[in-house]
Parts: sequence; C-alpha cells; structure tokens
Amino acid sequence: MASPCKPEPKFFLVDDLYERGLDYYSDKWFAAAGDQKILGEKSTNYLENPKVASRIRSLLPNAKLVFILRDPVKRAYSNYCWSKMNGLETDSFAGALELEESRQRRLSRQLRYSRPHAYFSRGLYAKLLKPYFDLFPRRSILCLCYEDIAANREQLVERFHRFVGASIRTADGGVPGRVNASSQADTDSMPEESACRLREAYQEPNRALFRLLGEEFKSWESI
Repeated sequence: MASPCKPEPKFFLVDDLYERGLDYYSDKWFAAAGDQKILGEKSTNYLENPKVASRIRSLLPNAKLVFILRDPVKRAYSNYCWSKMNGLETDSFAGALELEESRQRRLSRQLRYSRPHAYFSRGLYAKLLKPYFDLFPRRSILCLCYEDIAANREQLVERFHRFVGASIRTADGGVPGRVNASSQADTDSMPEESACRLREAYQEPNRALFRLLGEEFKSWESI
C-alpha cells in the first residue's frame, strides 16, 4: 500500500498533484515497494469527484477499484462528528444538514477537496459510483459493506484479497486498524428526528444503489 498512508495520497483528486504525472505518483508513494506485483492506495474522496474516475481510467485503465460503503445515515452523522472534532463545525446536526447546499456553493479553496460539510450528498452512492461504472468494466469494481467489517470481518478480508489477487498478509496476521476515524462518531447519539429525516431522504437513492449492485446492501436500517 502507498506509504505513508496518512495523509492520503489524493493524487487523482488534487489538480497540482495529478499534473505532475504518473512517475511522480510512483516515486512519491511507492518508492519502497520494490518488486511487489500488486500496489494500492486509499483516498476516501475519490468516490465523490467524477473527474477522478476519468483520470484513473486515463493513467491506470486496468486498475481494480474497491469501494467500502457505509449506511449513509450513520455515515452522515459520523462525518458531522469528525468535522466537529476538527473544529470545522459549530452548528447542530439538524442545522448543518439545512446549511449543506449553501455551504457547498461558497466553499473556500482550502476546503474544496475535503468538503467537511457534505454530510448528505456523500451518501448518494449510486450517483457517485456511476462515473466509475461508465468507464470501467464491472469485473474491475468491488463494492463492500462497511458494516461487514465488524459483522463478517474475515469473509470481507478474504473477498477483498481474492478480488485484487493477493494472499492475506499483514504484520500481525490480522487486519490493519482504522485510519482517519472520529473519536466522537457515536451514531447512537444521533438526534432521532434527524435520523428519521435522513432515512426517508435516502430511501430512493438507496433503491437506486440496490438496483446497481444487487442484494448485498439490504441490511441497512435506512431502507
């Protein structure tokens, strides 16, 4: 995997990094990879920017793409907790949801890639996945359910490694820990009114996702 893992590479997202070319990408994050045959990186914001799909397709047309999707209601509140923890949010969750669209229109340049207030829009997974499904063959895309990390951890890890064609090898024989987590992201503390509102708002977007991916995400409480 790309080293260091933090901060995330974001090579295909950040314009001035992408303009430096594939050799820069290789030298910057994979210099220590040696003769490894399978290389990978994790940059969370790749999913939400359609130009990333075309950039990956242009430079790495045979890449395999893995997306881990969380129940969008819980994802939205976790995002809110992260923004609050990092001093980027002072409003209530309900207030922040109301302000999201206007905030996105006047986002400052330094926040244009992190988009810390995109609580609802980041959960419109079918819309966000479409550019990738348009440009890559279905066999090159694997979508996993975040909830399976806890519920079916070994099965998820095995499925992931099988997809990329790698044997399961980590330093401790297990699975690496979380990166970029929010210590305040206790979804049980989400205001019930906001949770109900989000569950309703995500009903049709989730149905669109299930039509795209099949049955594997129907365990989400937001359905």
